[in-house]
Amino acid sequence: MTPMTKPIALACAALLSACSLAPSYERPAAPVAAAFPSDSAGAASRTSLPLPLPADAKAAVDTGWRDYFTDTRLQQLIAAALDNNRDLRTAALRIEEARALYNIQSADRLPNVSLGATDTRAKTPAFLSTTGQSTIGKRYDVGVSVSSFELDFFGRVKSLSDATLASYLATDEARQAAQIALVAQVAQAYYTERAYAEQYALAQQTYEARARTYKLTQQRAEVGASSRLDLRSNETLMETARAAALTLARQRAQADNALTLLVGQPATAAASGAMPSDQQIDALNAVPEGLPSDLLARRPDIRAAEQRLKAANANIGAARAAFFPRISLTAAIGSSSPSLGGLFDSGSGSWSFAPQLTLPIFDAGRNSANLTLTDVRKNIAVADYEKTIQTAFREVADALAARDYLGEQVNAQRAVQDAQADRLKLLQLRFDNGVASTLDVLDAQRELFSAQQSLVQARLLRTTTAIDLYRSLGGGLK
Repeated sequence: MTPMTKPIALACAALLSACSLAPSYERPAAPVAAAFPSDSAGAASRTSLPLPLPADAKAAVDTGWRDYFTDTRLQQLIAAALDNNRDLRTAALRIEEARALYNIQSADRLPNVSLGATDTRAKTPAFLSTTGQSTIGKRYDVGVSVSSFELDFFGRVKSLSDATLASYLATDEARQAAQIALVAQVAQAYYTERAYAEQYALAQQTYEARARTYKLTQQRAEVGASSRLDLRSNETLMETARAAALTLARQRAQADNALTLLVGQPATAAASGAMPSDQQIDALNAVPEGLPSDLLARRPDIRAAEQRLKAANANIGAARAAFFPRISLTAAIGSSSPSLGGLFDSGSGSWSFAPQLTLPIFDAGRNSANLTLTDVRKNIAVADYEKTIQTAFREVADALAARDYLGEQVNAQRAVQDAQADRLKLLQLRFDNGVASTLDVLDAQRELFSAQQSLVQARLLRTTTAIDLYRSLGGGLK
């Protein structure tokens, strides 16, 4: 072993055997209940019971968005959003940024070897020359060198590398969480636009029907068969329907703009389609629940929060190592000669070896403050991790509660609509037979229109709740 290779071998051995002063990582206990609350429509109280998956059921995280959302137009929109959404594109670039930072930091764990060649010329004045005459000296050097390589005895460099790796993994998990959220947002925006379209169609139909009624009433009023009060009442209903149609047209246009922003290109696929049928909504709501342990293992935002916690934990190790000596090596091996032709002649070999030890004695409390800072940041990361779990638990619990009640709410609202439609028919018959007044018929028309609009809103709310449950359980990644 040559005099130069021996120190390098010792340095590598010391690097591989470096200890770490980072605290042993332990995952904090989840600050939530052991199982999600279970709600049943009409139940007097809530009970916390485990919700195991059926043996033949697929969890939300195992259900791809193409399997969950079967609407062809919606699938096209989601696929376009995954390709064109600028927020998701930024999240992907953040991963590349974090990977580059990790590669930079991890490079410090190995020596940086460089090849150098120098041509040095220096003039010596006559009064300093041994010959009494000024001279010009020449020197040529070529060699391989290792500059300021730190022997990581106390794991400072390793801790920094571990922290950067955890940050990179957290960034990757954040991108996956952003993708899941984007899939859910596109689906919700699509069905919201479709609901406005359906409500607009109802409002337009109602307006056209009321306009015909108003014209008939106007003709009757001209010959004295109807009163001015009947005419104005019909006009009020007609203009109310027109105002509602205009409002819904504006809301639909704004919903389409929101969908275009999410997709990243004009959402032409939203120009047609319809709200999902009751059977499709039932299928969406049939996604089996996941247990809290599933959330901890599979929700990307929770995994990202845990990776950030690991990074904070590793930074404590680097802060602790700053209190201990830092040893670095600078070494070189090569050849030197006063002439270029003799650079590789026998006996021109040269080498240098310069270890350096730095021991902090007085730093005005800098290292202590830095250690305190890393401890505080770890506590912040713990709180963030626990809050992320609590937020995820609440999202699932809210979606489960809504799912248990919204089905019955939709059924009740449909019963209201059917009753109002039947009431209008009966009042129309009574009016035709001279028993009921015009005001009774107009009131029934107004109540039916309101019931129709409310039913669409209830069905939309049930659909978006099913999407929320799917997203909150970690579905929608593939």
